[in-house]
Amino acid sequence: MSESTMDLPLLDFFRAARSAGLRISPAESIDASRAVQVVGFADRTRLRDTLALVLAKTVEEKQAFAECFERFFRRGSFANDAAEAASPAADGGPAAGGEGEGGGGGLAQMLLNNDQAALAAETEAAAAAAGLVNITIFTQVNLYTRRILDRMGLAALEREIAETRDADRAARLRGARDRLREQVRDFVQQNLLLFAEGQNQAFRERMLQQTRLTAIDRRDHDRMRVLVRAMARRLATQYGRNRKRDRRGVLDVRRTLRRNMGWEAVPFLTVWKQERIEKPKLVVLCDVSGSVAALAQFLLLFLYSLNEALAGLRAFAFSGSLIEVSEILEQHPIERAIPEIMERIGFGSSNYGNALVDFEHGWLRILDSQTTVIILGDGRGNRTDPRTEILRQMADRAKQIVWLNPEPRTIWGTGDSDMPRYAPFCRVTAVCNTLKHLERVISDLLRDGA
Repeated sequence: MSESTMDLPLLDFFRAARSAGLRISPAESIDASRAVQVVGFADRTRLRDTLALVLAKTVEEKQAFAECFERFFRRGSFANDAAEAASPAADGGPAAGGEGEGGGGGLAQMLLNNDQAALAAETEAAAAAAGLVNITIFTQVNLYTRRILDRMGLAALEREIAETRDADRAARLRGARDRLREQVRDFVQQNLLLFAEGQNQAFRERMLQQTRLTAIDRRDHDRMRVLVRAMARRLATQYGRNRKRDRRGVLDVRRTLRRNMGWEAVPFLTVWKQERIEKPKLVVLCDVSGSVAALAQFLLLFLYSLNEALAGLRAFAFSGSLIEVSEILEQHPIERAIPEIMERIGFGSSNYGNALVDFEHGWLRILDSQTTVIILGDGRGNRTDPRTEILRQMADRAKQIVWLNPEPRTIWGTGDSDMPRYAPFCRVTAVCNTLKHLERVISDLLRDGA
């Protein structure tokens, strides 16, 4: 096998591996190509182990590499049941419908002879001509299936089926055509997994970030937990230390003069005064009643993934009454802690007045001028006393109150909603029902030091 011929499947494999999440540099691609020139393609196990040594650098990448390698070199093989459905006679005689029957185009003859090797080669060639490696999203599966079949001669096959006077031959060709269509479709889907996995996953993640948290399907919860933690790590890295920022328009005269001593104190270079941004202190009150329970779970997960960026976090959950859940979240993995919290106090009917009374009696003293209070809830207290005077006390003691409401602003104040009564005591009231909303609000708080 020549070097250029050997490089073609390797280039496709590199592309598939990158889509699977492996970080492959141009230099590593060159090293892998040289290694394959030495070991060749004949021994699949040796090829896999050689490429793994060059390309996979972490445990996660080794696992992704193994899965990608298996999918890549398995693709194109047609299903055993399809092969058996039109297999040659066991004694090694000619296949039923073989050349002895005469006539037929190239595709028809391969189907009648059940020439799986030739069909696989034709499929590969047609896929390359159709640009199958450029497939990006699942909606293109039917498009590429049709393009490949057209290049393999589907139109001529359809004409032969329509024109043949041999009913048995026509029936067998129709059955073989239908099996071929399914085989090609499977082949296209295998290539979609190979070459578009990364793009499909990124698309799916973007959609999840913009989907209402209360509407996230249970099967997507694991993926959402990964997204929440990754988002929290990004923010923690960005805001996880005390920072300084320039006070715009306030000149630091002494430092400006010192910096410009070489120009006889003529201020060519200006220095502005800076203010220190401390890590924020947060107190979070989460409504975990039935109407907002899903959103509250994601918020608790998000905030506790931000520990690096927070000087101190106290978390409370409430429905009819309020309890502190900081200790539960600190002592247990988040996957166990959140169900325990929901079991203790979640899914009931919300009573914001009672919750505020509980907080006043037990924890009002923890608020100071450095504390930001975040309240997550729809503000619907089932027509109970909202106890707005307690929220006023909290606003007087704390730095600010931020209220995140999962409902559209247009329905605040309708029915049993008390949001118009609570809003005057909040520095920020925001709609927050997606992961994107949540990231934006928390990022703003961390950037400004809450």
